[in-house]
Order: sequence, then structure tokens, then C-alpha cells
Amino acid sequence: MAKQTGLGDHFAVGGYDISGDIGSLQAINGGPATLDVTDITESAYERLGGLRNGGMQFASWFNKATGRAHPVLKALPTTDTGALYGRGAAIGSPGAACVAKQIGYDGTRGQDGALSFATTVQSNGYGLEWGKQLTAWTRTDTAATNGSSLDGSASSSFGAQFYLQVFSVTGTSVTVTIEDSADNASWATLSGAAFSAVLAGAVSDQRIAVTGTVRRYLRAVSSGTFSNAQFAVLAVRNDTTVAF
Repeated sequence: MAKQTGLGDHFAVGGYDISGDIGSLQAINGGPATLDVTDITESAYERLGGLRNGGMQFASWFNKATGRAHPVLKALPTTDTGALYGRGAAIGSPGAACVAKQIGYDGTRGQDGALSFATTVQSNGYGLEWGKQLTAWTRTDTAATNGSSLDGSASSSFGAQFYLQVFSVTGTSVTVTIEDSADNASWATLSGAAFSAVLAGAVSDQRIAVTGTVRRYLRAVSSGTFSNAQFAVLAVRNDTTVAF
């Protein structure tokens, strides 16, 4: 595959798409910590994989409008928040996500007048996970919709994780579920892959995990009573046994 730039990327935190206020992402990091278990018989380090970790560091421009970077990030919640990065905006494009604690919101006013803020989100419980987008970044549904499918090339046997960011709901509520299929024609809801309903006027970030077989094709399906629902979904298919 040809090399790519980071042009056209997207970023959301806590159910808010603040892509338009993000100046840069300094780090998207994850993986297990390394444990040094070198003994006296060895002439090089021996390491084992330890606890899973990860997070993201980013810089945002000052924007005090409702739902934009400043009112979202200044809250510095002590509870978990979800962060979602989209490399481009197409079904199947890479993305990364984590359930995290927000650390810091440190402002810098440059000599040139630029006002920016530095923020870190550190993973809590699951580490950072890379997957593929099940929506072309933000999907806007005006009624219950079966989304376009993502071809995983083959079925897998080790479960999957899914991340949802709901940016807005008009009406009563929307529920997003994940369906899988062996042939891209006959579909069924993947066991355990239903996100909690999101009420009108609310935003939401959620993570769900399923075990067992995940068939070749995946799609995101919306249901409920609504006239407009905007959301993004990331799918992380496990290629081997994963422990959290």
C-alpha cells in the first residue's frame, strides 16, 4: 500500500468531535510494558510483556463555542472518557481508541498571538487499541439504517472490541448495534455487540467487547426513534487471544 500523510484526520473525545480544533497529535502510543527478567547467565537483556498501556497526546486551539475544544477539555473530568482517532474518513480506514483519564489542559500563548493547549489522555483498563473504522468517520442517519459493510477478509475466532462516539441525537433515542455476516448478505446481531441507547440531546462514548467467532463482514446498524443521529464507530478484530 502507498504511503499516506495525516491529512484529513479526525479526533473525538467524550462524544464530541473536536477535529476542527486539534492542531496536532504528538503521540498515539500503546502496548505492553516491558519487564526486565535478565539473569546472571545472560549477556543481553531478557524481557517479558507486562501490563497493557497507552494513550494520546494532542494540542488544541482555543475555541469556546459550545461543544468545541475549550468547554469539552477544560472540565478535566475525574471519570473515564473515550478518545477516538481516525486516520482519514472512510470505512476500513485505520483508527485508534482508548478508554482513558484526561491529564492536563495546559495553555500556551505564543509571541505571535497563537493560543493553544496541551492535553494527554492515559488509558485506563484496556490500553490503546488500533482497529478499522466502521463508519466514514461521522455517519449521519435520519432513520434506522443498516450501514455499509467492512470486509475483514475472513472470519476470526478471538472476539473483538468496538468503540462508539455519539455526537448528537435529535428525536427520542438511538441505539447502535454491530452485525456480522459470512457472505455480506445474511446478517445477524453479533452476540453482546449492542451499545447502550443514547437519548436525544446527549452525547456518549462507549466501548463493548465480544468473545468467540466474528464472521467475515461487519456493519454498524442504528435503530430507535430519531430524525438525526451523528456517530462514529471503530472495530478492533482480535487476531489472537487477548487478555485485559
